[in-house]
Amino acid sequence: MTIQWYPGHIAKAERQLKEQLKRVDVVLEVRDARIPLTTHHPQTAEWVGNKSRILVINRMDLITPKVQQLWTSWFQEQGETPYWTNAQQGKGIREVAQAAQQTGVQMNQRRKNRGMQPRPVRAVVIGFPNVGKSALINRLLGRRVVDSARRPGVTRQLRWVRISDQIELLDAPGVIPAKLQNQEDALKLAICDDIGEASYDNQRVASGFVDLLRLPDLATGDRTSTSSLHNRYDVDPTGITGESYLQALAETRYQGDQERAARQLLNDFRKGLLGAIALELPPS
Repeated sequence: MTIQWYPGHIAKAERQLKEQLKRVDVVLEVRDARIPLTTHHPQTAEWVGNKSRILVINRMDLITPKVQQLWTSWFQEQGETPYWTNAQQGKGIREVAQAAQQTGVQMNQRRKNRGMQPRPVRAVVIGFPNVGKSALINRLLGRRVVDSARRPGVTRQLRWVRISDQIELLDAPGVIPAKLQNQEDALKLAICDDIGEASYDNQRVASGFVDLLRLPDLATGDRTSTSSLHNRYDVDPTGITGESYLQALAETRYQGDQERAARQLLNDFRKGLLGAIALELPPS
């Protein structure tokens, strides 16, 4: 299975984003807490340049507090401060807003030193599709202004919105590399619904998800593993492949319909119904 997805609206948005970045003071990079390394665009550093960057890791509710702490420690070792959010529920939003405002204070002090008038800080929100960028913007605004949904490709064009007298924010469509070189990462994007559904086969992705849960380096940090599958579906995954598990699940609960079983399995994971499951842990 090869997963690739780079629709025309993303290519267009990336070109427009590069132009708008010239006007921006600070970049809010949003990542998925379940796969914070995989949802880092390799060109982010190039785009940001010497601008300020705020690292926002969304969907903190879908991993355990222990895994969150492991990531916090790891990012701090890299010299970064992660801001953890649950944009759907509004958690962590105030801290992100304060960080952006502080950037504006510093920017306007530099303008004042040069004899220039103060102005609102211009920020842009970037990240992979469906990591929660629009939900974050709506929470920062305190009202629903941009479309937000739990699927990739909802935002199709760039749009400036004013949060307050201090901050103007650019909402941009999700950007993804034109070619996904690492297919293990591509599988994680598909599992987490951070890539368009047209790019993958649900049954293969669901089978890959079951296999991924067995990896020993992921079975740490008090995370749920294959036991969560047994607890929810009463189908034991011990000793069988992900493909065989999907077949057994379909026979037991869905009259042999493997596509239905695959969709249900993926949706349950994406909604957190299998528990808090991280698909990545910090590099050792």
